[in-house]
Amino acid sequence: MKHILIKYAKRFTDLSEAELARIVEEIPVAAFKKGTILLRQGEIPDKCYFVLQGCVRQYASDENGKESTFQFFTEMQGVAIFNQHADDKTSKYSLGCVEDCVLVVGDLSTQQVMYDMHPALEKMILKMIEENLGEVRDEFAAFIAATPEERYKSLLKSRPDLINRVPQYQLASYLGITPESLSRIKKRFE
Repeated sequence: MKHILIKYAKRFTDLSEAELARIVEEIPVAAFKKGTILLRQGEIPDKCYFVLQGCVRQYASDENGKESTFQFFTEMQGVAIFNQHADDKTSKYSLGCVEDCVLVVGDLSTQQVMYDMHPALEKMILKMIEENLGEVRDEFAAFIAATPEERYKSLLKSRPDLINRVPQYQLASYLGITPESLSRIKKRFE
């Protein structure tokens, strides 16, 4: 699995594969079973993740227990709650494994130590975050302007794998519609 991470990281740095391999050797990788909760809403995040295999869902529950799905993270995507500099450091979201997952696990308390040991790592991570932020911004703008049917069509085009990997009620929540509406929309595309 770590060779996949090296190949992916190469896009964001001019480090050699040997240099990347040394860094990657120090990064922990762990397996998590489907249903594992990585972070509960209200907890203070102390880890960040990078998906090598599997699917992680970012969601929140309201005061009535209704869940809203905000994002799905799949292979070669970073998973982090960026609130370390906020007054309230508790997470507004939960993170849960939708499938069995293999994840790189970053410890936020030792992040600076890793950057000090490997100065190129911080620059590489920053480039990864910038790319991801641009993608998220574009997706959000398109989502806001789209009808439910257009959101589904966009999902079919950009992330078709989610259709069969994610429970329908979670997918519907992610699209901002009811499971019944999602069923009707899916039938129109069959």
